[in-house]
Amino acid sequence: MDLTYSEEDQAFRAEVRAWLEEHLTGEWAALRGLGGAGRDHEAHDERLAWNRLLAEHGWTCVGWPKEYGGRGLSLVQQVIFHEEYAKADAPVRVNHLGEELLGPTLMAFGTQEQKDRFLPKIVAVQELWAQGYSEPNAGSDLANVQTKARLDGDKWVIDGQKVWTSNAHFSQWAFVVCRTEPGSERHRGLSFLLVPLDQDGVDVRPIEQLTGGSEFNEVFFTGATTDADLVVGEPGEGWKVAMALLGFERGVSVLAQVVGFARELDGVVDLAKSNGAIDDPVLRDRLAGLKVELEVMRRQAMRGLSSADSGGAGPSVFKLVWANWHKRLGEVAMDVLGPAGLTATTDGDENGYNLGRWQRLFLFSRADTIYGGSDEVQRNILAERVLGLPREARG
Repeated sequence: MDLTYSEEDQAFRAEVRAWLEEHLTGEWAALRGLGGAGRDHEAHDERLAWNRLLAEHGWTCVGWPKEYGGRGLSLVQQVIFHEEYAKADAPVRVNHLGEELLGPTLMAFGTQEQKDRFLPKIVAVQELWAQGYSEPNAGSDLANVQTKARLDGDKWVIDGQKVWTSNAHFSQWAFVVCRTEPGSERHRGLSFLLVPLDQDGVDVRPIEQLTGGSEFNEVFFTGATTDADLVVGEPGEGWKVAMALLGFERGVSVLAQVVGFARELDGVVDLAKSNGAIDDPVLRDRLAGLKVELEVMRRQAMRGLSSADSGGAGPSVFKLVWANWHKRLGEVAMDVLGPAGLTATTDGDENGYNLGRWQRLFLFSRADTIYGGSDEVQRNILAERVLGLPREARG
């Protein structure tokens, strides 16, 4: 991928940087750095207000076509925006699932009525979305979905359970994969429905995590309903739509993720310098290794955005690399902390204890190798689809 910056691109970078410097001040300055890994609960209402300020100034959905309310930025300029946003330590945005996943999916598969109804409110950050994919027996094995939906007049009636549903307790809507053809199995007979969460038939139960937050939720559907025309694609084509959405998941924002990792690594290095841990040659070597690997990761992310490398092994390789790198960073951070990393304070927290930034990183990064496709699943994909090895036996 060619990331040569033209004069126009450099001017755009200056525009983004200047806007962030001007607006991340005053009341907004307190939001810098909030909402990272394991910390989605931090200042949610304030970050939502910040996201709406971004929307007022045209800084949401920047890669969307102008006809759908976006800026229609080139790929290079999208990269610039995400890099500058991360470098400014701006708060993690609350609209990721709507902006990066559902929006592009609706553009590709939605009806004009669905686009007109939902896309403007995603751009304006007026409606937040949750992802209803995983179930107790359909996590990495997503084709085993058992949540059912039946068409009753002008409504779909939904019964079942989803789990690990990120930010459902903050969201107004969820895109839900349901089995709509009785007796169907695996990827056949599934449909992709848009479901309002604020109704009597939906019960959202936050799952308390070790980090003290509740990013994930269980969601129970008991006679929940949604309009008959809120199926994306044709009924029974939900697998195709669901897989296309996952393809949007590893888009240009992955480079912002790498910039965020760099900030975390710099923070661990600063900590090691301040407490003397940097004098340990083994620890110093581990930090240097992480730095080198991060640069390789950045270049891999850039290559993965090019059309030639957008499919095949790229997404699975990148997921394996960044997830395990981030987990190792958490381990190194704990070693830098030393004995202090083993204790937590007990004052002023409703959960009974307070965790520091690096403790949260260590605990949450254990999940990086599980969510979004576990390491085992990614390796199976590479083995079967890239190396051509025999498929794993399915029971």
